[in-house]
Amino acid sequence: MEIFRGRRLWIEQRNVSLPNGIERQKVIVHPSNAVAILPINGKQCKLIRQYRYAIDEYIFEAPAGALEKGENPLAAAGRELIEETGFAAQKIEHRGFIFTTPGYTDEKIFLYEARGLTPSQEFDMDDDEVIEVVDIPVSDLNRMILEGSLVDAKTICLIHRCLGC
Repeated sequence: MEIFRGRRLWIEQRNVSLPNGIERQKVIVHPSNAVAILPINGKQCKLIRQYRYAIDEYIFEAPAGALEKGENPLAAAGRELIEETGFAAQKIEHRGFIFTTPGYTDEKIFLYEARGLTPSQEFDMDDDEVIEVVDIPVSDLNRMILEGSLVDAKTICLIHRCLGC
């Protein structure tokens, strides 16, 4: 049974049969799949400091965003990188994917590493995003994760996939 349908997600309640034979009623959130990109420029990476209304805080995170209907993840990564940072990449490499919270959602985020950055104004930033681009030394990322100043899960996974931190 559909509970809600919005522009980028829908929520359903349905009966599921678990592998052990038990049946339960569960709520599943179906957002658009997304991309996250770690832009690396020499010994620096470009993170964004973004206001997130759900937690009423600014947090550091990798540029990221939802795939448009029918959009290829690699194309979305290039678009989101430009929209959120104002930079395009000469090289974007796929670094796998993650499921964000598979206990209640099927959201998948495709991970990318971007290098060879050059300024670009091909796409404009979304007007509902409050973003500041911040250059952070790659050598500081692990410390930021350990001390808790970088707490965004997709960004932590992306840093690990790209840099092995």
